[in-house]
Amino acid sequence: MPDPKPLGVFDSGVGGLSVLREIRRLLPREDIIYYADSAFCPYGARLPAEIVSRSLKICDFLLGQGSKALVVACNTASVAGLDIYRRKFDVPIVGMEPAVKPATAATRNGKVGVLATSVTLSGDRFSSLLERYQNGADVYSQPCPGLVELVESGRHDSPEAVDMLKKYLAPLLERGVDTVVLGCTHYPFLKDTVKAIVGSGVAVIDTGEAVARQVCRVVAGTGLENPGGRKGSEVFHTSGDPGEVGAVIKKLWGGDPTIIHTPL
Repeated sequence: MPDPKPLGVFDSGVGGLSVLREIRRLLPREDIIYYADSAFCPYGARLPAEIVSRSLKICDFLLGQGSKALVVACNTASVAGLDIYRRKFDVPIVGMEPAVKPATAATRNGKVGVLATSVTLSGDRFSSLLERYQNGADVYSQPCPGLVELVESGRHDSPEAVDMLKKYLAPLLERGVDTVVLGCTHYPFLKDTVKAIVGSGVAVIDTGEAVARQVCRVVAGTGLENPGGRKGSEVFHTSGDPGEVGAVIKKLWGGDPTIIHTPL
């Protein structure tokens, strides 16, 4: 039956706002609780066991807030333990994975580059993704330490970001890729810069819209839609400094968001 309870969404920091933006566009009536684990960001620099431990705590918190479904808006947290979260919690859970499938379908020359964190690229889930969807394409992985921190600090449009992206994209362009996957939810905030560097002949793909569509399917398929006619609300929680994180959320999300310091 229709359910007015909120959706719970989390990420290692503010990167999941790129997914939240698409969810809000497709589900305008849903209330949403977002948790940014900024005190422990970046997840890509942590061991998988620690990432899973943090994610379980956050899932517990979001469910304690009444969430009817969860969105793991973080590739690294999804790779580290999505199956674990689904076994533990009795609510629908939607996770992330780098857009290898659409990229290998879209490439014209069979050469795809994937920008992601080291944890995402080294995980079994990413290896399984390649086995299922590589389809004979050459897929080149590029870990990108430092990019998440730039987005977290609101410097996604800085000269430093340009220089860092040029360094990480250079080996992919040297290999002749015609498609680049943004395999971290922080990276869509760098999408315009990536496009400027790779040029019009290279497609740039992220997964925010696809994940939002899956959230729509899950909510509709389980009858959990919010029946109300009003516009949905967002509440943002963070384990980090609410002033610093709030300033970045305001810059990336807009408006005057409610930011609550919620250490877990």
